Amino acid sequence: MSYSVYLKKNEEKRIIAGHSWVYANEVARTEGKDKNGSLATVYSYDGRFIGKGYINHASKILVRVFIRGDECDDREFYMKKLTAAWEYRKKLGYGNCCRVVFAEADGLPALIVDKYGDYLSVQCLSLGIDMRKQTITDCLAEIFRPKGIYERSDVALRKKEGLTEVKGVLFGEVPDLIAIEENGLEMFVDVKNGQKTGYFLDQKENRYAARRYAAGGEVLDCFCNSGGFSLNCAVTAKHVTACDISQPALDCVLRNAKANGLENIDTVCGDAFALLREFRRSGKTFDLVILDPPAFCKSAAEVKDAYRGYKDINIQGMKLVKSGGFLITCSCSHYMTSALFERMLAEAAKESGRNVRSAEVKTQAPDHPSLLCADETHYLKFYVLNVI
Repeated sequence: MSYSVYLKKNEEKRIIAGHSWVYANEVARTEGKDKNGSLATVYSYDGRFIGKGYINHASKILVRVFIRGDECDDREFYMKKLTAAWEYRKKLGYGNCCRVVFAEADGLPALIVDKYGDYLSVQCLSLGIDMRKQTITDCLAEIFRPKGIYERSDVALRKKEGLTEVKGVLFGEVPDLIAIEENGLEMFVDVKNGQKTGYFLDQKENRYAARRYAAGGEVLDCFCNSGGFSLNCAVTAKHVTACDISQPALDCVLRNAKANGLENIDTVCGDAFALLREFRRSGKTFDLVILDPPAFCKSAAEVKDAYRGYKDINIQGMKLVKSGGFLITCSCSHYMTSALFERMLAEAAKESGRNVRSAEVKTQAPDHPSLLCADETHYLKFYVLNVI
């Protein structure tokens, strides 16, 4: 007999509004018996049907609701959901590289699918999705006809689901480097060992937007990773200095630069916090400074320390901008809310002694849509500040 999950009084409001997560402490009782990862039916306290989703007693998120009607999670269901997700991206003009499935935002909680040319990169972040991995792979193979599908489920988040970190080929063959096209540039993506699923697709439009602020100037790109911002800026800039703590990442920057015939990029390996201070001590200034760090906080408990970290690099970044120049600063943690991030920037401006105004504010690319009912899906902040 499958599980029936009954919520406590008034706990159904968030789920009815469209949120997927049912936390264990929101549940009044469960009835029936099945295995973890099975499909459970969720009801309100008074017995009204809410939806169905995969259950996992090992996780604080007891159920991830993704079916709101009488459907079942068969192959036909997955084909329909995956096709709808792809049609949305195609409607927006995406094709060569994009996020095809963004978990909850596409009605498939805990599933991430990214498209890199003729290849797909997949993350399965819950037990229920992991158990349907083969069905999902078969559907993706039929819809996209890719040359290969690679799994990048080597993330610590899986441990909360009682899963181990895994990665490897799910379908076809996958090369070590995949060439994609971004904003007219050729970029090489390492889906096997690169960060996340291989590349940060959520900043594609923002990287293009950076070109106008880089035009004719000296650019410093910190936390550059494989060079997305660096290369886009190099198209219009006089010179770009790309910095990262990872030498393999910098090697990728130079590889990508060479592939595009860009000779105005230099790389510096080191910790960004230290490098920003070194540039300051040497008297070096830039027309544009870019700060796109990894998430400084991955839980609410880390926000206070993250706030200090963001503030530190932004103070240093503002001090390095020439008068009239720009600072592009980002945060990819949803725990660092827009309001909190703006407060931090205001404090950083004051403590840096610079007069700063906001020129542009953006968020994640449209292939990473966010649900208005789920703050967790709205995570990326992208601010362009004019330092006077």
